[in-house]
Amino acid sequence: MTARILGGIGTSHAPSIAHAYDKGLQAEPLWAPLFAGYAPAKAWLAAQRPDLLIVLYNDHMNRFFFDAYPTFALGVGERHALADEGWGRRDFPDLPGDADFAWHLAESLIADEFDPTICQELAVDHGILSVLPLLCDPPWPAAVVPLAVNVIQHPLPTARRLWKLGHALRRAVHSYAKNLRVVVLGTGGLSHQLHGERFGFVNPEWDNRFLDLLEHEPEVLASYSHRQYMEWGGAESVEMIMWLGMRGALGPKVRRVHRHYYAPLITGYGLAVYENEQ
Repeated sequence: MTARILGGIGTSHAPSIAHAYDKGLQAEPLWAPLFAGYAPAKAWLAAQRPDLLIVLYNDHMNRFFFDAYPTFALGVGERHALADEGWGRRDFPDLPGDADFAWHLAESLIADEFDPTICQELAVDHGILSVLPLLCDPPWPAAVVPLAVNVIQHPLPTARRLWKLGHALRRAVHSYAKNLRVVVLGTGGLSHQLHGERFGFVNPEWDNRFLDLLEHEPEVLASYSHRQYMEWGGAESVEMIMWLGMRGALGPKVRRVHRHYYAPLITGYGLAVYENEQ
């Protein structure tokens, strides 16, 4: 039996989520709705018992810098360290990797005309770590293969490029000869802007429109430009294109398991869990 994709999770990431978690604010009125929204996703993931998580995220200048910021970077190590983002390393174990599958993925992506930077050491930051503890408890129950995407340093890959990357991920998984149960995560966004005249901009109407289209008409989202994402959701919301990598890895039709949205602060926090429709 070959590897197969069980489903996908789209989730916002934010340092504020990590700070709230580490300070034990899960039951505070401001944060309780956010953390409660992850409980069904956590239960689903535990029930699926995946062997591997492929996570699309962006590095926030903790591994890559503006002098050399790759469009795509793939971690192929047997473990992935946790980056210190300036307030000390968080109290979690390193993420286990799967070097055999990661090298297969690297070769498959390159054969598919994607050219990721291959990283034998790839420390990960809140792009993954702000939400992973909300989805599963350490010690981490599945290996992680991190795939970093440049949504910071222009020129950026297009939304359609991420959609096509998802298709390439699906082909890579299905061509892997070992029996692996895989879940794909796309992280980032939703609407937010952290600088300039529109600092604090949040657009719940666009965020929920995005979630509707992601489920039913993802190719519409693939047709939008960076400018459109930024105008509708704020400059940093261009991170949302990484959700298309997750959605593209699934089949044409999906069954929604769970959806949650919450926007109490300066970021629209979204969460969606899908299974492939058989």
